[in-house]
Amino acid sequence: MRDRVLEVLAREGILLEPDAAELVLTKEDPLAFVHMALSSLKQQPLIITLNDLVHNAGTTAVCETVSEPQIVEEAGPYPEQVGRGEAGERTVAGGIKVIKDITGNSTCEGNINDFARYFADRFKTIKRMLVHRRELAGCVPISKALKLDRDVRIVAIVNEVRATKNGHRILEVEDEEDRCLALILKDSPAMSDPVISDEVIGIVGKTNRKGEMLVVDEIIRPDVPLRGPMERSDSTSSIAFVSDIHIGSNAFLQRQWNDMVSWLRNEGYYEGVRYVLVPGDCVDGIGIYPDQEEELLVDDIFKQYEMLSELLKDIPDGIKVIVQPGNHDAVRPAEPQPAFPKDITDMFDSQVLSVGNPCYVEIEGRLILSYHGRSMDDLIGGIQGLTYNNPLDAMREMLRRRHLAPIYGGKTPIAPEKKDFLVIDAVPDFFVTGHVHGAGISDYRGVRLINASTWQAQTSYQRMHNFNPDPAKLPVVHLGTGKCLMKNFN
Repeated sequence: MRDRVLEVLAREGILLEPDAAELVLTKEDPLAFVHMALSSLKQQPLIITLNDLVHNAGTTAVCETVSEPQIVEEAGPYPEQVGRGEAGERTVAGGIKVIKDITGNSTCEGNINDFARYFADRFKTIKRMLVHRRELAGCVPISKALKLDRDVRIVAIVNEVRATKNGHRILEVEDEEDRCLALILKDSPAMSDPVISDEVIGIVGKTNRKGEMLVVDEIIRPDVPLRGPMERSDSTSSIAFVSDIHIGSNAFLQRQWNDMVSWLRNEGYYEGVRYVLVPGDCVDGIGIYPDQEEELLVDDIFKQYEMLSELLKDIPDGIKVIVQPGNHDAVRPAEPQPAFPKDITDMFDSQVLSVGNPCYVEIEGRLILSYHGRSMDDLIGGIQGLTYNNPLDAMREMLRRRHLAPIYGGKTPIAPEKKDFLVIDAVPDFFVTGHVHGAGISDYRGVRLINASTWQAQTSYQRMHNFNPDPAKLPVVHLGTGKCLMKNFN
């Protein structure tokens, strides 16, 4: 029992001191006890102590459906510009401005009110995008739509998706006032567009004869607006993306890393690379997956970050490095994740900037949305046709839904913050992810998509799950022209 409990907690990024583990194992439901205690912590510590559990075990963390969330409308800019100038903005020297991340803005305790407020903010923000769509002109609340004997348009959040024995699809949806069922007939064109739980959608359809259900003609998503080619700017700089370094793993690709750094110090620097962005999994961490200790070169989390610091010092001083956490790093596992704590950032020199996950950052006039990408696990499992071999498709689905992690309750833990920091409120120029150890560059409606490879070879755990990484590749983007190239260091 002890080993099973500790293994499950470790997979969630929760490490316990021995005294804390003994207390947990005395409880009838050890896992529920730990989650209840930690739900009241504003930021999860690296290792959970007995004191953390004793002082927080009385707080109840409950997630349940709230049928009528209270939404307070507030004035805001045009939907495609929401996010600029919001919580978290800070200017950093060297042409970098952090527009928005969770760092310093986390307020959730994990209670019912937090979840109600979180989903209400998600609904309100994405609804504001949807009502500008031509197809949803004249949309009405669900309560009114069910009384109308004509075509209707609504905006709703999806509670549940299920199939009928006849091959139709039924959605349970709700808005601020009411909820209803929406039927997608098996021969409807809308059937080809998968719907997932917790996304906010527009529905065009009509009520059935009894006025108790909507029959769906069309699903409308917020999506990003179609834009033309990226306009040139005066910038002469380039930015390189170095994801999933996994320092501490015995599968870290030291030779390829050295070749990449050598390129940055010579051709890369002379060709204008002035920024390096690391979208998560900077180190391999500890207890992230079963039997990980057998694949660790260094089994001390702080020594892993010390090694990372030394490696980053080899990057030329004229290149600014931006690092953010992923699910292997030493921050809370729930997204959005804050920047690294001070005891870790103090290890790095002044050229390294730590930001949260996700983060909007503006560099020399270009808006970059950087997200580690853990939600790809849920999207690939929930949307037919998505695979780990092509993470760019999953990134397109995030943009279509204007949310980085729409599915709640899956493999991606989500913290119910006052604002939903996972909504893609501002349309970026560049959207970068990591996590799946793939490499790719593409474009979607004028947004450059970059999946930023890895610097870890295939591990035995990955081999067991038939997962084949595409390592040691470096996407480089010119900030002035938007031109992308992929450097291969294999």
